[in-house]
Amino acid sequence: MKKLILFLLSFSLIFFLIDSSVYAEELSGKEILKRVDKNYAATNHISVGQMVIKGRRGTRTIKTKTWAQGQEKAFTEYLEPAREKGTKMLKLKDELWMWSPSTDRIIKIAGHMLRQSMSGSDISYEDFMEDPVLSNSYEAKVSGEEKIGERQCYLLELNATKDTAYYSRKLWVDKERFLPLREDLFARGGKLLKTFQINEVFKVGERWYPKRMVFKDVLKEGDGTELVIESIDFDVEIPEHIFSKASLRQ
Repeated sequence: MKKLILFLLSFSLIFFLIDSSVYAEELSGKEILKRVDKNYAATNHISVGQMVIKGRRGTRTIKTKTWAQGQEKAFTEYLEPAREKGTKMLKLKDELWMWSPSTDRIIKIAGHMLRQSMSGSDISYEDFMEDPVLSNSYEAKVSGEEKIGERQCYLLELNATKDTAYYSRKLWVDKERFLPLREDLFARGGKLLKTFQINEVFKVGERWYPKRMVFKDVLKEGDGTELVIESIDFDVEIPEHIFSKASLRQ
């Protein structure tokens, strides 16, 4: 009898430990979003990439190089094609300036201009300015799990906690890599405005990062804008003078 009681107690303890470990693996929406942000956040980074714009009149590609410092400073230079080579953009906190060699003028992009398409793409200047750390602007809850291709994902529902371009979002977050493989972005009234999908990822150091992704404005014709990261280096030293208006004309 004593042996039976000991066996039952031991079995109960094992079951409790297994059950507790499973429970401990359950993550809140807030924790999942923080892990997503951790993949994207960096003190400094330099990247080279392509923006492939697939509009109704055909496809064109713009190659760029970007220097970024945290979330508040970014400097982008167009490398190709020839007619747009040398165009530069400077972001400082919530302000954005642009310079084009064809006009030799520095223009501040503000107000309604922020909603305009960037170089005819599905990405607006407002998208470019948006804080990539989603937990700064949204609260998240887990509403289920779904698969994107062969990857099991958390389905997150995000609602804005402050003024931002999109009132709400749905994210399909890879359960292993903590990258949002798909996003749906909505207006305040619930209307779908844009979609975002990661088609290829790669590992940079200890973080997973998107390699190929498609941004689609559902209100526009065409097949969206594909972003391709050719190279990216994190936590690199960037001279402070890069993030100045003087650099726009250099």
